[in-house]
Amino acid sequence: MTAVDDVFADVLAANVRHAETFRRPPMEGMAARGLALLTCMDSRIDPLGMLGLQRGDAKILRNAGARVTDDVLRTLVLARYLLNVDRVMIVAHTRCRMASGSETAVHEAIASAGGPDTRSLSFLTTTDQAAAVSADLQRIRSWPYLTDVAVGGFIYDLDSGLLSRVC
Repeated sequence: MTAVDDVFADVLAANVRHAETFRRPPMEGMAARGLALLTCMDSRIDPLGMLGLQRGDAKILRNAGARVTDDVLRTLVLARYLLNVDRVMIVAHTRCRMASGSETAVHEAIASAGGPDTRSLSFLTTTDQAAAVSADLQRIRSWPYLTDVAVGGFIYDLDSGLLSRVC
């Protein structure tokens, strides 16, 4: 066993237990409900649960702050034309680290945690989540490859479990 195997031993053991009862889902890789959801990587968010969805209903995209990046746009084009997606939800959330301070503060926090100098990276922080969600919605709407998808922006309240529509 290598050092990498030791680090992942718990999840690899859990995978073996999972595989013992695993049955291939009776579905294709399409979004059964025509939905793509972009939300934050925050582990407090259960993307399917918060929308009453089941596995296979939607394409789930996650990143820090639920921001529309070039990679998200690329992925949405694939989802739109190859995976049955015709609507996109952007769902930011309350108490998000990416919405609670400046880029400088994030870089300093990483350095304080013993991390490297990350000033060459942009973490897309914001102090106005609603404005960031609106700007990201506009980015999707104006992307020439996604002109025919419905797009909505929301903020998920981690305390109540409710979504509020931004636009």
